Amino acid sequence: MRLEEFRQRVEAEFGPKLQNATPANVREFLDRLQQEAWDNQRRHSERYVMPEENARTYEEVMKEFFVDVLELPAEKAVMLLWTLALDLTFAAIEHQYSEVLDPLFRTAEPTD
Repeated sequence: MRLEEFRQRVEAEFGPKLQNATPANVREFLDRLQQEAWDNQRRHSERYVMPEENARTYEEVMKEFFVDVLELPAEKAVMLLWTLALDLTFAAIEHQYSEVLDPLFRTAEPTD
């Protein structure tokens, strides 16, 4: 996907200033992008080749990810980093919402 198409899809999904973005629809959008990437890869190859993973911790996985991104064409790197930032940002927002709203839905525990 080209950057301009990506930009158009983001705007169509969330509005020109992301004013319609929520943790739920961000997750759905990112899941759809991932599914499309998977389907596209399957169209080009019947077999999935599992990449060899040397990382043992989340920190190592992320370091490898960022090193790999530096090797990508600029447009692809921008889209990948943008989607990662969107995912992490809205996951943090969702976590913050849950901390605020959780007490409202918690049932009172009986006292003996």
